[in-house]
Amino acid sequence: MAMFISLIADYGTGDPAFAEVKQRLLMAIPDAQIHELSVPPFSTLATGFWIAQLGLNPGPAERLIYHNCAPRKDDPQARRDNEGEGLTYARLPNGVKVVGVNAGYTLSFIKNQAKELYTIDVSRGGSQFRSRDVFPPAAGAIANGDFSLVGEAIAPNQIPDPPLDQVAWIDGYGNIKTTIPADTVNLEPQSKIVIRIGDVVSDAIYSDGSFKVPEGTLAFAPGSSGWKDTDGRSLQWMELFLRGGNAWERFGRPRVNQSVTQIA
Repeated sequence: MAMFISLIADYGTGDPAFAEVKQRLLMAIPDAQIHELSVPPFSTLATGFWIAQLGLNPGPAERLIYHNCAPRKDDPQARRDNEGEGLTYARLPNGVKVVGVNAGYTLSFIKNQAKELYTIDVSRGGSQFRSRDVFPPAAGAIANGDFSLVGEAIAPNQIPDPPLDQVAWIDGYGNIKTTIPADTVNLEPQSKIVIRIGDVVSDAIYSDGSFKVPEGTLAFAPGSSGWKDTDGRSLQWMELFLRGGNAWERFGRPRVNQSVTQIA
């Protein structure tokens, strides 16, 4: 069975960097099927969110997530030889392998789910474009069952917890996916609330299902994103959904990582 690879990176939609990295990955894993997902520049939050959403949900048996979002914020000093954050390997409960840079929140959503979490012993420098020039052979080796480059274990407490009050993603319909867990919202269905994102506030209705509101109403409801935790419990994330409209436009086109606050 061919390896299915999700390539998650902040190169930009349509950026030829995706094609360059895919070529290098195919040198190491010739029969792979590679599908790309572009996240906003330097958004380790969106990267981590999609690693979990794709990795912890059902999919092909042979899967690898290869991710690169490396703002190089681990050290504010001038960089030597383009050095950046280190490469890591994780194995999820369903066997999905995850290879990519440990930066910001990239591993935050899977840190308590991963069965294995390790550094990978490859150079942290050597190129401005490490995800093309340095990392693909290591990803290929792990995808093919060669773990000789796996290094030290990473403890979950070495990785930051994800923020639980931010915009995680804006989908193609303008729905705003948040990092607010649905089980932390204690409201009666149809409760009227006020939500703030940045400088924009809007009335909304709390709903236990997005379509259970009239046309033109902003719903604050458990969305389509989520997964099961290690205890088998379902985790869902809250979403802002403007039925018949665009929630992203309603809130002035907020960016991923902006705070989402319930103020009434």
